[in-house]
Amino acid sequence: MIDDAIMQLKPIIGVRQSCRAVGENQARFYRRNRISPVPAKPERLSAIQPRALSEFERKEVKNLLDAEGNVDKAPATIYAEQLDSGIYLASVSTMYRVLRANGEVRERRRQAIHPATVKPELVANGPNEAWSWDITKLLGPAKWTYYYLYVILDIYSRYVTGWMLARSENALLAGVMFSETMAKHSISAGQLHVHMDRGSPMRAKHFVHLLADLGVTKSYSRPHVSNDNPYSESAFKTLKYRHDFPARFGSYEQALGWCKAFFPWYCFEHRHSGIAYHTPGDVYYGRTGAIDARRAIVLNAAYTAHPERFVHKAPVPLELAPAVWINEPKEVTTSTH
Repeated sequence: MIDDAIMQLKPIIGVRQSCRAVGENQARFYRRNRISPVPAKPERLSAIQPRALSEFERKEVKNLLDAEGNVDKAPATIYAEQLDSGIYLASVSTMYRVLRANGEVRERRRQAIHPATVKPELVANGPNEAWSWDITKLLGPAKWTYYYLYVILDIYSRYVTGWMLARSENALLAGVMFSETMAKHSISAGQLHVHMDRGSPMRAKHFVHLLADLGVTKSYSRPHVSNDNPYSESAFKTLKYRHDFPARFGSYEQALGWCKAFFPWYCFEHRHSGIAYHTPGDVYYGRTGAIDARRAIVLNAAYTAHPERFVHKAPVPLELAPAVWINEPKEVTTSTH
């Protein structure tokens, strides 16, 4: 009935207005009244190109290109030499077409093949086994002025073993900081693994040779992979999200004073979620056992007073992870830990 009404109105006011008048969707009307399916496109017959070379001519071109004196020459060179000799067999593009049809076109230049960068895998089972370090910029008083904060972090405890504020990125300064920090914490040769990104101070020859002289094993983050150095990045985020972190520092002295206040707070007051809400200093100096014992007493008292508030089991203090990884492999055997 609806279609009949639309067909009667169609010559007068058109399909669109007819559909609108009877309250019908125009597309639905067209679908119902499609006369015939869309005809399939006929298969395209491969026509022989009238300008194409004959089979004999193609063989003649191939024999020319494969001749002993021509195999190491570019088709354009062969074309020009034949033309100078008064001979024309085919254009340069046709020569390439003949070579391509016979699988004789390839890149002859030696291309540099760079092996895939290995994903770093680093584990620490206690303090002073693995450090990571990085440099972040602090905005100075004017545009394009920065102060550079160097920070060395023990990845197991998150304790800042060393830091320095400088006016530039410099491998010599980084070397001095590392030498002093290792001496301060009595790090012996062969004990420490240091992880870092690929910044210019980290890859500078002076700094690399210094680490080798100190007996330090080094590893680098992969290019353009931001989460290969997660502990340093996390520490910088904590620093820059502090409520009193300024948008800009008015002077080097102000920035230095702010850092001198921040790092004691970070190491000895900040409860870090990644280390069972201990402070980095407590983990680094091995004070977590006594702290966990005190926490257990408090939790036991809370459970005794109101056991109905703990549905599944009695509360216990969070435990430190036995090992801390950078890029932990999917399958880790017990012997690895």
